[in-house]
Amino acid sequence: MRRLLATSDLATPAAREGFVAAFLLQLRARRYSDHTVTAYTEDLAHLVALIPNVTLDAVQAQDIRRALASLHARGMAASSLARVLSGWRSFFRFLAKQHGAANNPCLGIRPPRGEKRLPHTLSPDEMAALLTAGATEDGPLAVQDRAMFELMYSSGLRLAELIALNPHSVDAASGEIRVLGKGQKERVVPVGRAAQQAIAAWLLMRGGVAKDTMTNDAALFVGARGARISPGVVRQRLKRMALRHGVTQRVHPHALRHSFASHVLQSSGDLRAVQEMLGHVSLSTTQVYTHLDFQHLAKVYDAAHPRAKKRS
Repeated sequence: MRRLLATSDLATPAAREGFVAAFLLQLRARRYSDHTVTAYTEDLAHLVALIPNVTLDAVQAQDIRRALASLHARGMAASSLARVLSGWRSFFRFLAKQHGAANNPCLGIRPPRGEKRLPHTLSPDEMAALLTAGATEDGPLAVQDRAMFELMYSSGLRLAELIALNPHSVDAASGEIRVLGKGQKERVVPVGRAAQQAIAAWLLMRGGVAKDTMTNDAALFVGARGARISPGVVRQRLKRMALRHGVTQRVHPHALRHSFASHVLQSSGDLRAVQEMLGHVSLSTTQVYTHLDFQHLAKVYDAAHPRAKKRS
């Protein structure tokens, strides 16, 4: 990316917005999702507001700590503070790499620890009730709803991954789907029979709703106006489907991903396979998503690791 700002501008208060804009532009160039760019934008707005009289080259660790403490005092959750700090750290890393900033004041700072919450899941019976009930509705968008939610539960997709799918992402012959996940990392995951049937039914109707033709960049799932469906519409349609069919649990798109991970792990016990299907870099992330406690992991380790097995 061409440098529009000089290193000397780091000491100029008026140039801060320019550096923020350059950082966000780089994120878009690296094809970060709109949701991620929006989150970074909000995080950096907090930073600029909380250190109004400090130039970027003069920001110190104590300034970052005071800014975090201020957000914490306003009621920001520990998980949100961790995300904000991560965003600030990335921004100062960008300044060091692209504009010669001398230090990253966020290094070594840890956000307050919050209470760990188990991910929200539906039971297998609740998932069956939701998806089976949805199959009784007619109309192109209802058929699309079934395809979207069957697929999310079948393959553990994130909402952003679902929205980004194109028709050619689905390989009906192999029963697999190619997904572009976080960090532009691609993975191939299996698609269950019910989801395959729902997608096939939707593709037969898609031409009557979508504005585009079946080109490589066409959207697999579309809104009522025929353009690529938005995250808000997906959330709204899932919530409406759940309420209409008496599913009392709070249902949101990520709960389908959580439920997928939990149910597959309960049935298979294969933590590594679930990690790969979810697209997690760290096994500990999969552990959190699937409700595993340390004792269960220890039992799996003791039973499976060649150097951990007790000698008979």
